[in-house]
Amino acid sequence: MMSAEASGSGTALPELMREAETSLLECKVCFERFGHRQQRRPRNLPCGHVVCLACVAALAHPRTLALECPFCRRACRGSDTSDCLPVLHLLELLGSALRQAPATHRVPACGSGTLTCHHAFGGWGTLVNPTGLALCPKTGRIVVVHDGKRRVKIFDSGGGCAHQFGEKGGAAQEIRYPLDVTVTNDCHVVVTDAGDRSIKVFDFFGQIKVVIGGHFSLPWGVETTPQNGVLVTDAEAGSLHLLEVDFPEGVLRKTERLQAHLRSPRGVAVSGLTGAIAVLERPLTLGPGTCSTTVKVFSASMQLIGQVDTFGLSLFFPYEITASAVTFDHQGNVIVADTSSHAVLCLGKPEESPVLKPIITHGLSHPVALTFTKENSLLVLDSATHSIKVFTIDWG
Repeated sequence: MMSAEASGSGTALPELMREAETSLLECKVCFERFGHRQQRRPRNLPCGHVVCLACVAALAHPRTLALECPFCRRACRGSDTSDCLPVLHLLELLGSALRQAPATHRVPACGSGTLTCHHAFGGWGTLVNPTGLALCPKTGRIVVVHDGKRRVKIFDSGGGCAHQFGEKGGAAQEIRYPLDVTVTNDCHVVVTDAGDRSIKVFDFFGQIKVVIGGHFSLPWGVETTPQNGVLVTDAEAGSLHLLEVDFPEGVLRKTERLQAHLRSPRGVAVSGLTGAIAVLERPLTLGPGTCSTTVKVFSASMQLIGQVDTFGLSLFFPYEITASAVTFDHQGNVIVADTSSHAVLCLGKPEESPVLKPIITHGLSHPVALTFTKENSLLVLDSATHSIKVFTIDWG
C-alpha cells in the first residue's frame, strides 16, 4: 500500500507541475513563462489579471501609457500595475522543479503516439475573440476570422502574420460578424457572416469575389468538400446546404439542401479519407447554464452512420462534455473540442462503436476550432487566449 501511494504521488507531481506552469506561470498574452528577469516579471493589472512586464509595455500607449486589459478590457495605465508577489513566490518555490520539467505537454493520442504542444502564436491584439480557423490546402497558410478591424488574418506556418483583409463594416464587401471560415481547394477564402446572414467569398489576396445572401437565416459553420463544394450549416433554419460556386468567375451555380431537420447545427467537417460529414448540433436547453451537444456523422451519400450526444459521452467521461468544434483526423476518426474540460477528444471512427479518448488535456482554455495539417499537426484555436496552438504527434 505504501509503495502504491508513493507511485501514485510520483505520477501526479509531474502532472501538477505541468498544470501549474500552463495555468499560473505563463503569460497568456505572449505565452512566455514568467520569471524574475525584468521583462518577464508578472504584473498585476487593477482588474486582477496578470501579464508579463513586456506585454504591459507592448499594450500601453507610448505617450499616455493607457492600456486595456487583454482579457476583460478594463482600462488602466501602465503605472497602475504592480509586481504579482504570489506568482513570484511560486516561481521561487518551484524554481528547481520547473527547470527540470519539460516545457511541453504530453498527452495520450488516438493511436500509440502522443501529442505535444510545441508552438503557439497570436495573442491579444494580434487576434481579438477569434471564432473560426482554416488551412489553405496549397500553401499551408493558416486563416483565422476574428473581431479585429480586419476580420480575416492569414499566418504563415511559423505563426507570422502574412496578410489580413475583410474590413469591419456593413457594406456588402465588408464583414460584420464572422463565425467561421474555410479555404477552398483553389485558395478562395469563404466566410460566414452572421451580421448580414450571408456567405462571402474572397480570393487569397482579399478581393471580394461573390456575396451569397438571401439563402440563409443564420449561416454558421462552413467547410470545403474534396470536390471543392462548400458545406454551410444554418443554425436558425436547422439545415445543412451544399453550394457549388464558380470561384474564378464569382458565380453561385447551385445550392442544395442536404439536411432539413437538424437542431441548431453549428460546426461542420468533412473527412478527406471517406467523404463523411460530421455536424455539431447545439440546441437550446431549458435548464439554466446547461448546453446539450450532439455530433451526427453522415456518409458521403448523406446516410446517418453515427451519432453521440452529451448524455452518451457522459457514460465514458466523469463530467459533462460541451462540444464546441468538430473535425476528422487523417485516419477518419472524429475529433471534438470540449469547452467544459478544456480538452480535445477522439470519438473514434463513426462506423464503429463510439469510444472516447482524450488526446489533449492540458494547455487549453476555451478551444473553439480544430484542423489537421498535411503533416498531421493539430491546430487548435483557443478563443480565451486569442491564439492558435500547434500540437504534433510524437511516435517516440
